[in-house]
Amino acid sequence: MIGYEKTRDAIAANLSRPEAILTAKDVVLASGCSGALDMCISALGNPGDNMLLPRPGFSIYKTLANSLGIDVRFYDLLPDKDWEVDVAHLESLIDDNTVAIVLNNPSNPCGSVYGREHLIEILEVAERNKVPIIADEVYADCVFPPQEFIPLATLTTEVPVLACGGLTKKFLVPGWRFGWICIHDRHNVLQHEVRPALNSLATRILGPNTLIQGAVEAIFNTTPPAFFTNCLNVMHENAIIAFSIFSKISGLKPVMPKGAMYMMVGIDMGCYPEFSDDVQFTEALVSEQSVFCLPAKCFEYPNYFRIVLSVPQDKMATACERIHEFCLKHYNPKAVR
Repeated sequence: MIGYEKTRDAIAANLSRPEAILTAKDVVLASGCSGALDMCISALGNPGDNMLLPRPGFSIYKTLANSLGIDVRFYDLLPDKDWEVDVAHLESLIDDNTVAIVLNNPSNPCGSVYGREHLIEILEVAERNKVPIIADEVYADCVFPPQEFIPLATLTTEVPVLACGGLTKKFLVPGWRFGWICIHDRHNVLQHEVRPALNSLATRILGPNTLIQGAVEAIFNTTPPAFFTNCLNVMHENAIIAFSIFSKISGLKPVMPKGAMYMMVGIDMGCYPEFSDDVQFTEALVSEQSVFCLPAKCFEYPNYFRIVLSVPQDKMATACERIHEFCLKHYNPKAVR
């Protein structure tokens, strides 16, 4: 089912903006944001079509697309520009078989938050080429001051946007499996095929937990603002701690995040010649220091690793110091590989 109407009303009311009004008929519920992404990719693509995905990017996009016979093409994000999209590269990948662009803002794994002008640049590419966008906005509002989260659909009246979100990140409730798709389609481009497809796909599963559906309105309306402020403060302070320590470690190059829950850290593998890649580096790190970082090979972006910022501050400081100790032990830029 697409979800209880009262629940969809509550989501529409919470996520509507003056520039992008939603009603219950524009909301489809899903089993988590990953379930929402699955439904969008399934509705838009067929075997032999292609979708454009961010690199680095959340690995499930590729997994879902490939499982349906949809080809994937990766557009580059630029670490030296705070992981902005290489817009020229993005547009160069589009052809007659391109059915969607997947855009993740704020980003997992990068922690980037795109500003208005950059989002408009991306939308202009989509509009010129008549390609809809699947906007993964599960980290909506998870931004560090003075950044602002701007919902993509508020910036266009021409490009159809399927905005995917959920409770998991903002409300810190992983496992509740409660997500949604908000359909922004001003000119009814998606009316005859995509909307019915999403509704049909929603009937293939039991949908999100009915108890949580009943609680959504209260969750939105009664959660104290201090809860969100405290969560963001912890993650922002952890980002500052990690960036400060990693910036002083030879052979590492952290990119300061602007939001979400993550930081990407570059590794100059030439400074650590006993490791062939980021996977070996992070395997040795967890073995020697009991610090687990995800190798960015998982995100199609080798020679980086990702850290999570949502841990308690004392554990973050300890983990960073252990990484520092590990790097001091293995740093050897003059060795012949």
